[in-house]
Amino acid sequence: MRMSQVDVFSTEPLLGNPVAVVHDADDLTTEQMAAFARWTNLSETTFLLRPTLPGADYRLRIFTPGEELPFAGHPTLGSAHAWLEAGGRPRGERVVQECGAGLVAVRRDGERLAFAAPPLVRSGPVDEADLARVRRALGVAPDEVVASAWVDNGPGWVAVLLRDADAVLGLRPDWSAFDDLEIGVVGAHAPGSETALEVRAFCPGIGVPEDPVTGSLNAGLAQWLLGERVLGERLASSYVAAQGTAIGRRGRVHVDRVGDGDDDEVWVGGATRTTITGELDLRR
Repeated sequence: MRMSQVDVFSTEPLLGNPVAVVHDADDLTTEQMAAFARWTNLSETTFLLRPTLPGADYRLRIFTPGEELPFAGHPTLGSAHAWLEAGGRPRGERVVQECGAGLVAVRRDGERLAFAAPPLVRSGPVDEADLARVRRALGVAPDEVVASAWVDNGPGWVAVLLRDADAVLGLRPDWSAFDDLEIGVVGAHAPGSETALEVRAFCPGIGVPEDPVTGSLNAGLAQWLLGERVLGERLASSYVAAQGTAIGRRGRVHVDRVGDGDDDEVWVGGATRTTITGELDLRR
Protein backbone atom coordinates (compact mmCIF):
# COMPACT_ATOMS: atom_id res chain seq x y z
CA MET A 1 0.00 0.00 0.00
CA ARG A 2 1.05 3.57 -0.63
CA MET A 3 2.67 5.70 2.06
CA SER A 4 3.52 9.41 2.20
CA GLN A 5 5.51 11.41 4.71
CA VAL A 6 4.36 15.01 4.88
CA ASP A 7 6.11 17.91 6.61
CA VAL A 8 3.59 20.24 8.25
CA PHE A 9 3.77 23.85 9.48
CA SER A 10 6.91 24.95 7.63
CA THR A 11 7.53 26.26 4.13
CA GLU A 12 11.17 25.18 4.43
CA PRO A 13 12.11 21.52 3.95
CA LEU A 14 12.69 19.44 7.09
CA LEU A 15 11.85 22.25 9.52
CA GLY A 16 8.22 21.42 10.31
CA ASN A 17 6.64 18.34 11.91
CA PRO A 18 6.52 15.19 9.79
CA VAL A 19 3.61 12.75 9.76
CA ALA A 20 3.63 9.34 8.07
CA VAL A 21 0.36 8.74 6.19
CA VAL A 22 -0.68 5.26 5.04
CA HIS A 23 -3.25 5.26 2.23
CA ASP A 24 -6.11 2.74 1.78
CA ALA A 25 -5.37 1.18 5.15
CA ASP A 26 -8.73 -0.57 5.72
CA ASP A 27 -7.17 -4.05 5.69
CA LEU A 28 -4.69 -3.29 8.47
CA THR A 29 -5.45 -4.35 12.03
CA THR A 30 -5.17 -2.01 15.00
CA GLU A 31 -2.13 -4.00 16.13
CA GLN A 32 -0.43 -3.49 12.77
CA MET A 33 -1.16 0.23 12.86
CA ALA A 34 0.23 0.58 16.39
CA ALA A 35 3.32 -1.44 15.51
CA PHE A 36 4.02 0.66 12.42
CA ALA A 37 3.63 3.87 14.46
CA ARG A 38 6.15 2.57 16.98
CA TRP A 39 8.50 1.71 14.12
CA THR A 40 8.31 5.13 12.43
CA ASN A 41 8.91 6.71 15.86
CA LEU A 42 7.35 9.96 14.63
CA SER A 43 5.14 11.99 16.92
CA GLU A 44 2.17 10.72 14.87
CA THR A 45 1.47 8.19 12.13
CA THR A 46 -1.94 8.14 10.43
CA PHE A 47 -4.05 5.73 8.42
CA LEU A 48 -6.59 6.76 5.76
CA LEU A 49 -9.73 4.62 5.74
CA ARG A 50 -13.16 4.57 4.14
CA PRO A 51 -15.57 6.87 6.04
CA THR A 52 -18.40 5.54 8.18
CA LEU A 53 -20.21 8.81 8.97
CA PRO A 54 -22.44 10.67 6.48
CA GLY A 55 -20.71 13.71 5.01
CA ALA A 56 -17.16 12.52 5.69
CA ASP A 57 -14.66 12.25 2.83
CA TYR A 58 -12.42 9.79 4.67
CA ARG A 59 -11.81 8.36 8.14
CA LEU A 60 -8.50 8.88 9.92
CA ARG A 61 -6.87 6.91 12.70
CA ILE A 62 -4.00 8.65 14.49
CA PHE A 63 -1.27 6.88 16.46
CA THR A 64 1.68 8.13 18.50
CA PRO A 65 4.45 5.65 19.35
CA GLY A 66 2.55 4.99 22.59
CA GLU A 67 -1.19 5.25 21.94
CA GLU A 68 -4.04 6.12 19.58
CA LEU A 69 -5.42 9.68 19.66
CA PRO A 70 -8.98 10.81 18.87
CA PHE A 71 -7.66 14.00 17.24
CA ALA A 72 -4.40 15.75 16.46
CA GLY A 73 -3.73 18.86 14.40
CA HIS A 74 -0.61 18.38 12.29
CA PRO A 75 -1.71 14.81 11.36
CA THR A 76 -5.06 16.24 10.23
CA LEU A 77 -3.39 18.74 7.89
CA GLY A 78 -0.73 16.32 6.66
CA SER A 79 -3.27 13.57 6.02
CA ALA A 80 -5.60 15.93 4.16
CA HIS A 81 -2.64 17.01 2.03
CA ALA A 82 -1.73 13.40 1.25
CA TRP A 83 -5.37 12.48 0.47
CA LEU A 84 -5.77 15.43 -1.90
CA GLU A 85 -2.40 14.80 -3.54
CA ALA A 86 -3.40 11.18 -4.19
CA GLY A 87 -6.49 12.35 -6.10
CA GLY A 88 -9.05 12.67 -3.33
CA ARG A 89 -11.99 14.90 -4.17
CA PRO A 90 -14.07 16.40 -1.35
CA ARG A 91 -17.84 16.20 -1.62
CA GLY A 92 -18.19 19.90 -0.83
CA GLU A 93 -16.07 23.03 -0.69
CA ARG A 94 -14.13 21.68 2.29
CA VAL A 95 -12.53 18.37 3.09
CA VAL A 96 -14.39 16.63 5.93
CA GLN A 97 -12.35 14.25 8.05
CA GLU A 98 -13.91 11.62 10.31
CA CYS A 99 -11.82 10.77 13.37
CA GLY A 100 -12.27 9.81 17.01
CA ALA A 101 -13.30 13.37 17.85
CA GLY A 102 -16.05 13.37 15.19
CA LEU A 103 -16.06 15.37 11.98
CA VAL A 104 -13.34 17.97 11.38
CA ALA A 105 -13.47 20.42 8.46
CA VAL A 106 -10.30 21.26 6.52
CA ARG A 107 -10.16 24.19 4.11
CA ARG A 108 -7.66 25.64 1.69
CA ASP A 109 -6.32 28.88 3.12
CA GLY A 110 -4.32 30.37 0.25
CA GLU A 111 -1.34 28.06 -0.15
CA ARG A 112 -1.95 26.55 3.28
CA LEU A 113 -4.43 24.07 4.68
CA ALA A 114 -6.36 24.86 7.87
CA PHE A 115 -8.63 22.87 10.16
CA ALA A 116 -11.56 24.07 12.26
CA ALA A 117 -10.67 23.66 15.92
CA PRO A 118 -12.87 20.99 17.50
CA PRO A 119 -14.68 21.75 20.77
CA LEU A 120 -12.68 21.38 23.96
CA VAL A 121 -13.55 18.27 25.92
CA ARG A 122 -12.01 19.80 29.04
CA SER A 123 -11.53 23.49 29.75
CA GLY A 124 -11.42 25.87 32.67
CA PRO A 125 -9.11 26.42 35.64
CA VAL A 126 -6.34 24.06 36.73
CA ASP A 127 -6.61 23.13 40.40
CA GLU A 128 -3.65 23.79 42.66
CA ALA A 129 -2.63 20.15 42.95
CA ASP A 130 -2.40 19.72 39.18
CA LEU A 131 -0.75 23.11 38.74
CA ALA A 132 1.91 22.13 41.29
CA ARG A 133 2.58 18.98 39.22
CA VAL A 134 2.87 21.12 36.08
CA ARG A 135 5.33 23.48 37.74
CA ARG A 136 7.48 20.58 38.97
CA ALA A 137 7.58 19.06 35.50
CA LEU A 138 8.56 22.37 33.90
CA GLY A 139 10.94 23.38 36.69
CA VAL A 140 9.33 26.79 37.28
CA ALA A 141 8.38 28.70 40.41
CA PRO A 142 4.76 29.66 41.19
CA ASP A 143 5.34 33.32 40.32
CA GLU A 144 6.62 32.38 36.85
CA VAL A 145 3.19 31.10 35.74
CA VAL A 146 1.06 34.04 34.58
CA ALA A 147 -2.07 31.99 33.80
CA SER A 148 -3.15 28.39 33.25
CA ALA A 149 -6.09 26.41 31.86
CA TRP A 150 -7.16 23.05 30.53
CA VAL A 151 -7.25 23.23 26.73
CA ASP A 152 -7.95 19.58 25.97
CA ASN A 153 -9.46 18.78 22.57
CA GLY A 154 -8.55 15.09 22.71
CA PRO A 155 -4.85 14.61 23.46
CA GLY A 156 -5.19 15.91 27.06
CA TRP A 157 -3.50 19.33 26.97
CA VAL A 158 -3.05 21.53 30.02
CA ALA A 159 -1.61 24.97 29.20
CA VAL A 160 0.43 27.55 31.04
CA LEU A 161 1.28 31.11 30.04
CA LEU A 162 4.74 32.36 31.01
CA ARG A 163 5.91 35.97 31.14
CA ASP A 164 7.34 36.01 27.60
CA ALA A 165 8.77 33.97 24.73
CA ASP A 166 12.27 33.92 26.23
CA ALA A 167 10.94 32.21 29.35
CA VAL A 168 9.33 29.54 27.15
CA LEU A 169 12.55 28.95 25.20
CA GLY A 170 14.57 28.76 28.41
CA LEU A 171 12.63 25.84 29.91
CA ARG A 172 14.52 22.69 30.91
CA PRO A 173 11.79 20.18 31.82
CA ASP A 174 12.20 17.38 34.35
CA TRP A 175 10.99 14.39 32.31
CA SER A 176 10.76 12.18 35.39
CA ALA A 177 8.09 14.48 36.90
CA PHE A 178 5.56 14.45 34.06
CA ASP A 179 3.63 11.27 34.91
CA ASP A 180 0.60 11.43 32.57
CA LEU A 181 0.71 15.18 31.97
CA GLU A 182 0.71 16.64 28.46
CA ILE A 183 1.76 20.26 28.89
CA GLY A 184 1.61 23.15 26.46
CA VAL A 185 3.56 26.31 27.25
CA VAL A 186 3.12 29.70 25.61
CA GLY A 187 4.66 33.15 25.91
CA ALA A 188 4.30 36.34 23.90
CA HIS A 189 7.01 37.78 21.68
CA ALA A 190 7.73 41.50 21.81
CA PRO A 191 5.47 43.73 19.70
CA GLY A 192 6.71 43.95 16.12
CA SER A 193 8.25 40.48 16.13
CA GLU A 194 7.78 38.10 13.19
CA THR A 195 5.51 35.90 15.31
CA ALA A 196 3.10 36.75 18.12
CA LEU A 197 3.67 33.72 20.35
CA GLU A 198 6.28 31.09 21.15
CA VAL A 199 4.84 27.64 21.90
CA ARG A 200 6.31 24.40 23.23
CA ALA A 201 4.55 21.05 23.71
CA PHE A 202 5.73 18.35 26.12
CA CYS A 203 4.17 14.87 26.14
CA PRO A 204 6.74 12.24 27.18
CA GLY A 205 4.03 9.89 28.46
CA ILE A 206 2.99 9.03 24.89
CA GLY A 207 6.55 8.64 23.63
CA VAL A 208 7.05 12.23 22.42
CA PRO A 209 9.17 14.25 24.89
CA GLU A 210 8.83 17.49 22.87
CA ASP A 211 6.55 17.69 19.87
CA PRO A 212 8.07 19.87 17.12
CA VAL A 213 4.89 21.71 16.02
CA THR A 214 1.45 20.94 17.41
CA GLY A 215 -1.85 21.79 15.74
CA SER A 216 -4.15 20.49 18.48
CA LEU A 217 -2.33 22.43 21.20
CA ASN A 218 -2.31 25.63 19.16
CA ALA A 219 -6.05 25.19 18.56
CA GLY A 220 -6.73 24.82 22.27
CA LEU A 221 -4.44 27.72 23.13
CA ALA A 222 -6.23 29.98 20.65
CA GLN A 223 -9.65 29.06 22.04
CA TRP A 224 -8.41 29.90 25.55
CA LEU A 225 -6.27 32.98 24.86
CA LEU A 226 -8.70 34.60 22.41
CA GLY A 227 -11.91 33.41 24.02
CA GLU A 228 -10.94 34.76 27.45
CA ARG A 229 -8.79 37.60 26.13
CA VAL A 230 -5.98 36.42 28.37
CA LEU A 231 -3.46 38.68 26.62
CA GLY A 232 -5.95 41.47 25.94
CA GLU A 233 -5.13 43.71 22.99
CA ARG A 234 -1.65 42.20 22.72
CA LEU A 235 -3.04 39.27 20.72
CA ALA A 236 -5.01 39.91 17.51
CA SER A 237 -7.76 37.58 16.31
CA SER A 238 -5.43 36.50 13.50
CA TYR A 239 -1.84 35.75 14.46
CA VAL A 240 1.12 33.46 13.81
CA ALA A 241 2.72 31.30 16.50
CA ALA A 242 6.26 29.92 16.37
CA GLN A 243 7.02 26.42 17.61
CA GLY A 244 9.98 24.06 17.41
CA THR A 245 12.61 26.76 17.86
CA ALA A 246 14.18 25.05 20.87
CA ILE A 247 14.74 21.80 18.96
CA GLY A 248 15.96 23.21 15.66
CA ARG A 249 12.66 23.46 13.78
CA ARG A 250 10.94 26.51 12.32
CA GLY A 251 7.24 25.83 12.69
CA ARG A 252 4.75 28.56 11.86
CA VAL A 253 1.13 28.07 12.91
CA HIS A 254 -1.44 30.46 11.44
CA VAL A 255 -4.47 31.09 13.66
CA ASP A 256 -7.62 32.89 12.58
CA ARG A 257 -10.66 33.49 14.78
CA VAL A 258 -13.83 34.14 12.78
CA GLY A 259 -16.74 35.72 14.63
CA ASP A 260 -16.89 37.05 18.16
CA GLY A 261 -19.18 35.16 20.47
CA ASP A 262 -20.63 31.72 21.16
CA ASP A 263 -20.70 30.80 17.47
CA ASP A 264 -17.16 31.87 16.56
CA GLU A 265 -14.73 29.50 14.83
CA VAL A 266 -11.00 29.11 15.28
CA TRP A 267 -9.06 27.91 12.22
CA VAL A 268 -5.53 26.59 12.57
CA GLY A 269 -3.39 26.28 9.47
CA GLY A 270 0.05 25.97 8.00
CA ALA A 271 2.14 24.86 5.07
CA THR A 272 2.21 21.20 4.01
CA ARG A 273 4.66 19.47 1.68
CA THR A 274 5.38 15.83 0.85
CA THR A 275 8.97 14.83 1.59
CA ILE A 276 8.83 11.03 1.14
CA THR A 277 6.66 8.69 -0.92
CA GLY A 278 6.86 4.92 -1.09
CA GLU A 279 5.22 1.54 -0.62
CA LEU A 280 4.49 -0.15 2.70
CA ASP A 281 4.71 -3.95 2.96
CA LEU A 282 3.71 -5.53 6.28
CA ARG A 283 3.36 -9.08 4.98
CA ARG A 284 4.99 -11.78 7.09
